[in-house]
Amino acid sequence: MFGYVKYDLPNLFVKDVMLYKALYCGLCKGIGRSCGQVARAGLSYDIAFLSALLHNMMGVDITVEQQNCFEHAIKKRPIQKTDPLTEELGALNTVLCYYKLTDDVSDGEHGKGKRLLFSSGFKRAGKRYPELVGLVERYMREQGEAERLKTSSLDMAAEPTANMMKALAEHFLADMGTPDALGLFYELGKWIYLVDALDDYEKDAKKGAYNPFVLAYGALPREELMQAHGGDIAFLFDTMFYSMREHLAHVTFHFNRDLTDNVILRGIPIETQRVMKGEPPARMNVKI
Repeated sequence: MFGYVKYDLPNLFVKDVMLYKALYCGLCKGIGRSCGQVARAGLSYDIAFLSALLHNMMGVDITVEQQNCFEHAIKKRPIQKTDPLTEELGALNTVLCYYKLTDDVSDGEHGKGKRLLFSSGFKRAGKRYPELVGLVERYMREQGEAERLKTSSLDMAAEPTANMMKALAEHFLADMGTPDALGLFYELGKWIYLVDALDDYEKDAKKGAYNPFVLAYGALPREELMQAHGGDIAFLFDTMFYSMREHLAHVTFHFNRDLTDNVILRGIPIETQRVMKGEPPARMNVKI
């Protein structure tokens, strides 16, 4: 689930770049508080975006302060002051990172050593946020079962992750979880699963690992896949973008929505185009 949710920098205001960077660093500190310092190594763009989205939807104000951190011990930088929501999102970051590495190990990839780095943080998250961790565990089991069944249906393959994101929205938003807010999270989860699967298409085909795109379209070089089935794949993602736009238009935000709109309406489609073309990921600059 990591590394796909990105903003479109050329069309983002400077104030929102600074806000994102402050949230990113604040999440890093939140991970340290909830799961320990080692777990900060799993810091992800995706959960930093969820922090921006949930703070805005829940009306939880963000305080930015000049702070130091272990990476920037000499010069202070603008960092979000950690709050309870950020600490719980830090736990979510650690739990998802742990399961991502567990999935890598089950797929025959190296990852046991890395997973050990997060085992302590994973246990701490379970003790502090048992409901959150239980929720993730449930849908991770369902995702694993869907993959063991080797379904060739792209929608069915993505359903557990989509439902997990919807359940996370229900968990965090509680009474504020409107149908459009939950629908937005559902579509985000579906997109994250499928764009990751498409990104891993050639690697999974070579290893013989489960991938719904391989089962649906066969093991082809990416260029041939796009020539033969690019229109169908583009239509699949376009329907998700349409649903996201529709839900987003009816979600109530308490603060400025420029950052969240930029990511959902521009960053996600651009990242999808990158994956469809098989281009390497562009590095997001979070340095100040």
